Amino acid sequence: MAAAAHLSSRSRRELLTRWALLVCAIPCAGYLAESEFKYERCKVVAEIGCNHMGDLKLAKELMKLAKDAGATYAKFQKRCNKELLTEEQYNKPHPNPINSFGPTYGAHREFLEFTVEQHRELWNYGKEIGIEWATSVWDVTSAREMKEIPCDFLKVPSACNNHFEMLKVLRDEFKGIVHVSTGMTTKKEIEDVVTFFEETGQAKSRLVVYNCTSGYPVPFKDVCMLELCRLYDEYGNRVHQLAFSGHHLGIAVDVASYALGAKWVERHFTKDRTMKGTDHSASLEPAGLGKLVRDLDATHAAFTFKQTEILELEAEQRDKLKFRKTEKINACTE
Repeated sequence: MAAAAHLSSRSRRELLTRWALLVCAIPCAGYLAESEFKYERCKVVAEIGCNHMGDLKLAKELMKLAKDAGATYAKFQKRCNKELLTEEQYNKPHPNPINSFGPTYGAHREFLEFTVEQHRELWNYGKEIGIEWATSVWDVTSAREMKEIPCDFLKVPSACNNHFEMLKVLRDEFKGIVHVSTGMTTKKEIEDVVTFFEETGQAKSRLVVYNCTSGYPVPFKDVCMLELCRLYDEYGNRVHQLAFSGHHLGIAVDVASYALGAKWVERHFTKDRTMKGTDHSASLEPAGLGKLVRDLDATHAAFTFKQTEILELEAEQRDKLKFRKTEKINACTE
């Protein structure tokens, strides 16, 4: 921890180990204690996704609301639907017609899709207002299109983390960081992704792996936050960073992911959870996102060691309250 910089390396490790073993008693605490891990301000990704409902004006409004709430990134999604979907998938009805924006699933998805030019316009708008743009990509065409926008990262959704032709584009042609979610993904499939980036020596410098459960919304018992500990045990020294993408309701458990070492927290974001679409109900509204950022920042500020044995704010209380009378302990009974 940066606040413990005045301590020797050995003393810092010993203190962190005590914190890990005596206070946390969690599987990944050993890694956090023994490594050079440092708590930094958590990066918060507002996953707008398709909650813009195909409306560029609403997309910009959501970016501004996310920025005002304190998010670091506003993230969207990009698909080439005819490449991604089979002909049968494209032409069949939407499984939940009340949330559909077209007579077929393909038409629904096309309605929600922004063009490359529109995504670039959103990137520019983010620069204007002070929030970074990012997007998930779902296929090779989208990966090649979006890599031309000079963004910090592109994300691979859980549904596509086994699409190695697309992963190859992101690994070999894109120059930014690659984020990968691991919902509905086996341990072997996660290992395959990490190994794929290690083949060219890029996992440690460019790969961010997210703990995630795929569901909308996810009950707390299925969030499985301690999977972050397993990911740290397996990949803490092999990938660039670890992160958390939550599809649960509320903000009660996100801080736990940060305490367990997540450098990024991603949450779906909307203006109104009652709006039409499948993701709104599992999204945070502006007030919720603002409180999440507030709580993560407060936790970051709290994760320090004392710089002195008695803090300055304690000195007055010590002078006023600390027990001093030693000559007769039971004088009040005489």
